Amino acid sequence: MTTFVPAPGAAPMGRMLAAQTRMELRLSLRNGEQVLLTLLVPLLLTAVLVAEPFIQVDSGRRVDFVVPGVLALAVTSAAFTGLAIGTGFERKYGVLKRLGATALPRSVLLLGKTGAVLCVELLQVLLVGGLGLALGWRPAGGAGAVLSTALLVIAGTAAFAGLGLLMAGTLRAEATLAAANLAWFLLLFFGGVLFPLSKFPAGLADVLQFLPTAALSDGLRDVLRDGAGLPVQSLVTLVVWAVVTLGAAAMTFKWE
Repeated sequence: MTTFVPAPGAAPMGRMLAAQTRMELRLSLRNGEQVLLTLLVPLLLTAVLVAEPFIQVDSGRRVDFVVPGVLALAVTSAAFTGLAIGTGFERKYGVLKRLGATALPRSVLLLGKTGAVLCVELLQVLLVGGLGLALGWRPAGGAGAVLSTALLVIAGTAAFAGLGLLMAGTLRAEATLAAANLAWFLLLFFGGVLFPLSKFPAGLADVLQFLPTAALSDGLRDVLRDGAGLPVQSLVTLVVWAVVTLGAAAMTFKWE
């Protein structure tokens, strides 16, 4: 016969982080609008844009242009739009305030959200990449492209998460919903995702190349379409966005 001995106190950090990540992932996948935005829209865009000649690419096959761009869009949807809207409504309904009263550190809460976003992004990469392969996509770069792609996706995730938390931590939930969706559409059309930046006037293209979606989509195309090494300019641009937006979010975020 064993005797139960209570052990009051917080669980180890690793266990709390794993539990919070699982909870955040389950909540994300239960949200129908978020699933539509993060999983179904990228798949539909990949199928439609590869099958129909809506986009005139500069060179090469259309599928080799479309798939890296849609991967960039998928990261934007998960790390920016989904995170901003979800966190904004958690503030409105007092979820963050209540979690703040528990033993869960806020750093673990944010890491749990980030972990859930990375899990969703992994699922997106598998689904969009699988559909692209079925449609004839053949990524270049070999095994070396895996590390470059991972670095770009991680830097892009940090940049977009910073933007999302900055918006969710300073605006009302309804304003965050509208602003995040508007920003998503603007980045979709002007961020080098659907159209090559060469289609824009030269002066405007010089500015648009520093948008985070442009840096991520161009970097992924350099690696996966052209077989180039790590695109330093794209990576540096994303890192600068990440540092600025995460720093601003840390200084201005309102938990209640």
